[in-house]
Amino acid sequence: MESKERTVLCVDDEQNILNSLKRLLRKESYRLLTATSGQQGLEILAQNKVDMVISDQRMPGMSGTDFLKQVKTLYPDVIRIILTGYTDVDSITEAINEGSIYKFFLKPWNDSNLMLEIRQALKQHDLIETNAHLHETVVQQNEELKTINENLEQIVSDRTQSLEVQNRALQLSHAVLEDLPCPIMGISSEMMIVLANKAAQKLALAEQPINLGDNVGDYFMEPFQEKLSGYLDASELSRITGKGKSGRSYDIDLVPLSGRFSGKGIILTLKPAKE
Repeated sequence: MESKERTVLCVDDEQNILNSLKRLLRKESYRLLTATSGQQGLEILAQNKVDMVISDQRMPGMSGTDFLKQVKTLYPDVIRIILTGYTDVDSITEAINEGSIYKFFLKPWNDSNLMLEIRQALKQHDLIETNAHLHETVVQQNEELKTINENLEQIVSDRTQSLEVQNRALQLSHAVLEDLPCPIMGISSEMMIVLANKAAQKLALAEQPINLGDNVGDYFMEPFQEKLSGYLDASELSRITGKGKSGRSYDIDLVPLSGRFSGKGIILTLKPAKE
């Protein structure tokens, strides 16, 4: 963890006590603030980020426990330590049980013990801050993950709806092509039949029905297949004549596929030629 300057506020109405605390805490390179009353201490807290408050118990106007109760309410993350005499132990114990005070020390205090307790309290304060930060980060990440999941669900829902619409449109397109009164065939660049609607099936181009996947040459006399392949890359509609294996001739309009399917297929519209 990166070290940072800690701010300690010392509150006591006796200047000599404040001076003693200054000398003690200055060895630790803390940022030191002092106040001579609880009210002044609250004013300083309102203007500064403080990590720890060390307060005397017996002060005019506001006791140490009353002062630290207000500190707990206004600044609950601040560590609160009180200095007191033997006669105040019962009231201090009650304040500790209420959670207003982290720890108390009897006057006169032992410098080494007080310094050790202050160090440990600030380390605990660091851990509390770190845990709070980690908790906040986890909560934020969970919210972000929740938002991502909600967005993903919406995207999937929208995509599913779009696919359903496209699928219905595709099915309808197939039905329209299938029921068109004019004979239509779709031929791939490999000369494979990929589409033959009902009207095309009725033409009886050969002795057998048109089967998707068959070669178009199985249904027309030569050199129809070679002639057809020359129009795959054409940019406009063309018309040729082809003779089915049943012996019937047809006027055939050729529409090459365009866009990303350019050169990959061609559409045939067939019409029996006048004999």
